[in-house]
Amino acid sequence: MTSGATLQVKNRGIITVCLMIATLMQALDSTIANVALPYMQGSLSASYDQITWVLTSYVVMAAIMTAPVGWLAARFGTKELFITCLVGFTVTSMLCGIAQSLTEMVLYRLLQGAFGAALVPLSQSTMMDIYPVEQRGVAMSIWGMGVMVGPILGPTLGGYLTDDFNWRYVFYVNLPFGIAAVLGLAALMPARQERAKGGFDWLGFGVLSVGLAALQLALDKGEQLDWLNSNTIIAAFVLAGIGFYLFVVHMFTAQRPFIPRAVFVDRNFAAGLVTMFMVGMVLLASSALLAPFLENLGNYPVATAGLVMAPRGFGTMFAMLVAGRLTNRMDPRLLMLIGYILLGLSLYMQEGWTPATSEDYMVLTIVVQGAGLGFVFVPLQVVAFYTLSPALRTQGTALLSLLRNVGSAIGISITSALLERMTIYMHANLMEHITPFSRALQVGGAVSRLWNPATKSGAARLDALITNQAQIIAYMDDYKFMFLCTIPAAACLLLMRRPDRRVPTNKDHGAVME
Repeated sequence: MTSGATLQVKNRGIITVCLMIATLMQALDSTIANVALPYMQGSLSASYDQITWVLTSYVVMAAIMTAPVGWLAARFGTKELFITCLVGFTVTSMLCGIAQSLTEMVLYRLLQGAFGAALVPLSQSTMMDIYPVEQRGVAMSIWGMGVMVGPILGPTLGGYLTDDFNWRYVFYVNLPFGIAAVLGLAALMPARQERAKGGFDWLGFGVLSVGLAALQLALDKGEQLDWLNSNTIIAAFVLAGIGFYLFVVHMFTAQRPFIPRAVFVDRNFAAGLVTMFMVGMVLLASSALLAPFLENLGNYPVATAGLVMAPRGFGTMFAMLVAGRLTNRMDPRLLMLIGYILLGLSLYMQEGWTPATSEDYMVLTIVVQGAGLGFVFVPLQVVAFYTLSPALRTQGTALLSLLRNVGSAIGISITSALLERMTIYMHANLMEHITPFSRALQVGGAVSRLWNPATKSGAARLDALITNQAQIIAYMDDYKFMFLCTIPAAACLLLMRRPDRRVPTNKDHGAVME
């Protein structure tokens, strides 16, 4: 049997459900703890700066441990690694739930991120192994729903569990699903007999880990420490640059780097990496901006804001189901182009949002945005892997997950920094127009008494109004930035080869194993 064989297995549906449970668990845990942070802060006696490490520790370790997934799977076996990581993820989730101090919580979140890093790429590669090429579009639409919808629904589910039960249930919820997935995969998941031999490239992994950790530190703390005005942030960026430079040099000069050079030679896959990075920048950044806009500027209650945001997930799921059906019936690059058009249209619509924008228009915008992401994500999985050697499939899925995570971190950091900086800039710009000669501020009218800058209450009201307007403009600039991010992603379509629409034979894609 070749390493690229399509595995013909019984109970494929049950295996798919178990894989989806594992994928959804990992995707949810990247955002489900966000809304519970204030409650954790009190229980663990931590400051605001300290409690954010509950999130960053998970993200950093997941990003670092995504890189060696391909080598670990080839060395120890996909099934063995997957089940080990799923058991470890479930156990560490329980440990997070019973943590009594911040130190314990951060330690357990590091371990949870380490075990969870392999779940998404291994579930994707397994789905591609057990489904023939002609059914891969549908398979990727099913798998993609867990990856894309999980982070979107995470805050909603986390808020429900925290409000109705306790913040610890944010982690306890993984236990029953983790046990069910482990039992199902242990009994039914096929195991490959061939294993790769050879030692691990510790040097390449080490310099890449340093680069990723330093970059994440700089992005997480940059706004708080005033970016390049802080020696700490400068040192982190320099260290990240050195780490990535050494990794690239080592990868192209080492005899056996742990990320094979061949994955970057494939044109479809290389374009897919760039696309996934840019989509990652928009995916979580656009979601992260919605809640503060609705709650802080629109004065929406938390529950109402959650209901307004929820349709984005439904739009994504609908588009993924449609794209999965159409991927093998038409050029998937055309579906991706439709997705970019919808995504760009939604971001253009958001540029006109104000607190006075109707809920119906907001919901329509969010649904269009979710549909755009869904139409891009599913065919991307098919096109990116179409010309990639099946032997490199696991390394490829790990790299796509890594680029998505890094893109998400960079996107959130850039949009957050841009929002704050543009708010300050526009506040100063608008203040220049506030003069004693402004008709609205002249003495005698009700408006002038309300906003009279000569009184403390009037000055405070006037400052609040200007800040509100400055924030609206800053949000517009963020949406313009994300709109620009879709342009290089769409340009990558020109580099991708169109997949062959004929139904492949076993000879084309490897032997079939019972």
